[in-house]
Amino acid sequence: MRPHLLCIGGEDHSFRIPFLLALRDKGFRISAAGTGDPTPFAQAGLDYHPFHFARFIDPMADWTAFKAISKLIADVRPALVQCFDTKLTLLVPFAARGLRDVKVVSTINGLGWLYSSSSPMALGLRPVYRALHRLADRWTAVTVFQNRDDQAFFMRHRMVGRGGNVVIPGSGIDIERFERATATGPSPAELREALGLGASEVVITVTRMTRQKGIPTLLDAAALVHQHRPGVRFLLVGPRESEGPFAVTQAEIDRHAPYVLAVGRRSDVPALLGVADVFAFPTEYLEGVPRALLEAAVAGRPIVTTRMPGCIDVIRDGWNGFLVPPRDPRLMAERILDLLRDRVAAAAMGARAAQLVRTEFNLEITVARYAAVYENLVRRSIRNRLLVLKNALEREPYAQDATQFGD
Repeated sequence: MRPHLLCIGGEDHSFRIPFLLALRDKGFRISAAGTGDPTPFAQAGLDYHPFHFARFIDPMADWTAFKAISKLIADVRPALVQCFDTKLTLLVPFAARGLRDVKVVSTINGLGWLYSSSSPMALGLRPVYRALHRLADRWTAVTVFQNRDDQAFFMRHRMVGRGGNVVIPGSGIDIERFERATATGPSPAELREALGLGASEVVITVTRMTRQKGIPTLLDAAALVHQHRPGVRFLLVGPRESEGPFAVTQAEIDRHAPYVLAVGRRSDVPALLGVADVFAFPTEYLEGVPRALLEAAVAGRPIVTTRMPGCIDVIRDGWNGFLVPPRDPRLMAERILDLLRDRVAAAAMGARAAQLVRTEFNLEITVARYAAVYENLVRRSIRNRLLVLKNALEREPYAQDATQFGD
């Protein structure tokens, strides 16, 4: 019988459909659950269970999500539950506790706002979340980290220990699918015309429009680049309105018109990357391995990003891109200008970045690594059940003999 895997994620869970399909091709029976649109899962022929989940602090919504996940796991009864997202790596192990035949695998895809922010709320919540992670570890069979910095942080704070843990870089990029989306999407000329970019040099970022993602730093860097190279246009791709109190305001963006253009969430990111001369990723976030960075690398874009966990796992300073300190708009602007001025060096960096992702972060390798974790858990579970059965059978004759002799 094929092992049944239930994969639980948040609103961006549809990005993992290629990952789930590849696992299905390896013989796993796949179900998925998340808060996003069910349509892509239906189109892919995947069993999907929607539930409500609040990204921000909301105890009542968290309790509702916990009850929904508990019921889902009890109803579906998978052999394995894989979860992503900071909150879900807490909720899912608690929801699966007591179900000995269900093994939970939690992926820490970055430390998120809780450990990135210096706000009083984040600082106050950290001890609580650390204690909850220690407790959740009791019902977590394996914790997967996307980078070694996060692994070291969890081990330092004793948030893992009972279950195993392993580093699997990133969530895997389906390179063939990315290239197909690039080829079938709008051409660079069509996008330039539609966005009013003309023949301008373009610096693009793809991320949520929040302060923790470094958007204020990028806006300041854009102003500095504009002083030296007025024809450059900055294209901001990603959601803003859905980001609540963390979002930059539209007024902040508008102050940098006309050299900054925010286009919101887009479904044609592979094609948009083809328009860019430089990819800038100014995050201040404790990332896992950012998907946007991997996609920019696959597209062969020269990259400027920050010296943050996850980013430093993809970019090697001066070899396949540039690394700058977070919250340093001056140095970010300088590195963007360096890439725009020296197109030969920029192209070489982009080519190296693409090759690195193809060999170390591609979907096939990532799926094989996860499949090995799952298969090991299934084998271990089968061995344990056989051992229990063997011990029970060995005890049975003695029980019968004792009954016969009146003991």
